[in-house]
Amino acid sequence: MYKIMFSAGETSGDMHGANLAKAIKEIAPNTYLFGFGGPQMEAASVTLCKNMLDYSVMGFWEVLINLRKMFKLKDFLVEEMKRQKPDLLVLIDYPDFNWRLASEAKKLNIPVFSYIPPSAWAWRKGRAKKVAKIADKIVAIFPFETKVYEEAGADISFVGNPLLDNVKSSMTKEQACKFFNIDLTDDNILLLPGSRKQEIEKMLEPMLEAGKIISKERKNVKFFLPVAQGIDGKRIEAKINESGLNVTLCYEKTYDLMNCCDFAIATSGTVTLEAALMGLPCVVLYKMSSFTYRIAKLFVNVKFFSLPNILADEKVLPELLQDDVNGERIADESRLLFKDTETAQIVKDKLGQIKLKLGSPGVAERTAKIILQTAEKFLSKNKE
Repeated sequence: MYKIMFSAGETSGDMHGANLAKAIKEIAPNTYLFGFGGPQMEAASVTLCKNMLDYSVMGFWEVLINLRKMFKLKDFLVEEMKRQKPDLLVLIDYPDFNWRLASEAKKLNIPVFSYIPPSAWAWRKGRAKKVAKIADKIVAIFPFETKVYEEAGADISFVGNPLLDNVKSSMTKEQACKFFNIDLTDDNILLLPGSRKQEIEKMLEPMLEAGKIISKERKNVKFFLPVAQGIDGKRIEAKINESGLNVTLCYEKTYDLMNCCDFAIATSGTVTLEAALMGLPCVVLYKMSSFTYRIAKLFVNVKFFSLPNILADEKVLPELLQDDVNGERIADESRLLFKDTETAQIVKDKLGQIKLKLGSPGVAERTAKIILQTAEKFLSKNKE
């Protein structure tokens, strides 16, 4: 029986961890899985030592003011490693925390598996060498990630993007429209402020401001907002009520909802790639604290910040950053993505091309096999 420890600190990581857990259990049912994660991982038979919903923070400044809490979490998980002695530590994204945990694992002679490694291709390229020294095996989910790690001497593979397994409709478009009470002759816009509390606090207000501007210009506009698991819908509802904009909150079947909408106004992150896979254009937004932004400008060297644009290596989706994240600018960019525009169809065609770059379905199963092979490799080595 293998004993594998997971560490995932974000909603997307929780989803990926849950899929890996299910795939591992299919191949090796007696494997014991435990660690740091969220409700999806727990539902997939991962025994949680700590729940990630209590520790979700983003940005340099935000991490700094929560350092004490995060160090306590790390110390707790290190004690769990000492107590439970896992055969393998599987890190899922969440780099600033996970690689501190990985360093401690190596001191305990616990092999480290990295799923979704740090973005060394975008910034802090020097950390690729540090990661290569710590990680015994790396699995990347984007084809452009491998080069910098191979040059650093890492054992890295690209096995495809896990979203290909998850992002799909559960019903026909007609059924989905009936489910959400959507009329396709209306302008149906999806608001995707993010899954973190901080993102919602920063991004929802300018989205709602844009919505009010758009509503004055278009006759039949409907807004929809999917509420992520673990997020307080009442808090979002209160903000919406304060704005005066009519927005329908939805608590399930987000991909079906994407399939019914014309475009989205979205905070940059995994959700923009999910939307791209559903053929849904987005106006992509990102806003950090002033401190975080100043630091990022010193180190980050990328032409685009949204994943679909990075994959396409061109500006397929409009992007708005920092002070440009305001109602007027969002409304300006939105005008180009309504279904009656030529731009909207061009964008949809390019999103289809982006999907082809992400590999083929079956990613969780392929990655699970590599995880178990890595665990077996080190178990056999230790027996010698």
